[in-house]
Amino acid sequence: MERLPGFRDFYPEPLPHSDVWSADARHYLFETWRAAARHYGFREYDGPPLEPLEMYTMKSGAEIVGQLYNFTDKGDRAVSLRPELTPSLARMVAAHERNYKKPIKWFGLPQLFRYERQQKGRLREHFQFNADILGEADLGADAEMLALAIDALRAFGLTADDFVLRLSSRQAWHDFFHQRHPDSTREYEFYQIIDKLEREAPEESSHKLAALGFSYDEIRAFINAGEPTPELQSIVQNLAARGLAAFVKVDYGVIRGLAYYTGTVFEAFDKKGEFRAIAGGGRYDNLVKLISGGKVDLPALGFGMGDVVLLELLKARKLLPAFGANVDVYCLIEDEALRLESLRLIQHLRAAGLAVEYSFTPLKPDKQFKRALELRAKHTAKVDRSGAAPAVRVKDLRSREEKLVAWDDAVKTLAGEGG
Repeated sequence: MERLPGFRDFYPEPLPHSDVWSADARHYLFETWRAAARHYGFREYDGPPLEPLEMYTMKSGAEIVGQLYNFTDKGDRAVSLRPELTPSLARMVAAHERNYKKPIKWFGLPQLFRYERQQKGRLREHFQFNADILGEADLGADAEMLALAIDALRAFGLTADDFVLRLSSRQAWHDFFHQRHPDSTREYEFYQIIDKLEREAPEESSHKLAALGFSYDEIRAFINAGEPTPELQSIVQNLAARGLAAFVKVDYGVIRGLAYYTGTVFEAFDKKGEFRAIAGGGRYDNLVKLISGGKVDLPALGFGMGDVVLLELLKARKLLPAFGANVDVYCLIEDEALRLESLRLIQHLRAAGLAVEYSFTPLKPDKQFKRALELRAKHTAKVDRSGAAPAVRVKDLRSREEKLVAWDDAVKTLAGEGG
């Protein structure tokens, strides 16, 4: 039986086939994201993978249903696998916002699902680094969010030569639309056209814009003028003070396709133009109020950074580390009479925080040693009963140095040498 189209199998390294994904690389992404978020004072959260369908249609409309994994459950409820985490966050915060001091700074690492056409950098599921600030309207929060996105990418070894954050304003586009069009019900349709401007043929975009009373040339002129709003200028100055100016530029070609954005929006792209957007986000000051039915009104902003495009980018730039079994000690059991004593040693080493492997069944010494090398173990250890007192023979597989240590010193010796 084969896996479903658009979904992935994650195997430990070394990978058996090019068609599978690395569980080790995924773990590396998660831990790097977690570290970056915690450096900025964010706390981790999560929500359910299944939510009421209405949570996603109330703002984006029924047309989004075609992109969802949705169904009617046994309780006759219309539900959907989550295509994004932000609405769940808004629901969670609205329910208990009085229990948290503002601003609320949370991050999550959800698996998300969208039923859409597979293409480079886009599958039907992916994992995503979400970071959000709620309860803070000051533009300093916008700059902080952008700085986190930049530093999260820098943590993988990417530089200003590799990526740029294109910064824009949904409010500027809102004003542009309403100066020329009286029907606010078609505003989101307009945003979707702008969002696809770089991915669609000019003729197709021009036709769609004409139906709304806009010309392709006037849209391009607005984008090319790129006059930063005072808000965008403030954010750029904030980032420049942090030494991050090289990572950001104002670009009205970015608008973000989701309906709930209200102010600052941004997307991160690789500078060579090989991949889809690496990350994207912005302000959504009305979403908590919408989902709470008007009971809670909190300004908010955030971003998402998916694993699929980022992993492809890191592979292309050769920035993924070598992954292995990460074994500190391989315990050699060359005499079955010493197996129980060896198990006691293994348990002591593991209790000290060392990763220890050994053979469950009797194996010739050379095969055990070969296995230790295959696992890239840093040391081997074996119980030695040749003297009056039990001891442990330790070998450093990097330097090939071997020494005999007292039983009581084995843990200290191996732990002290970093495994």
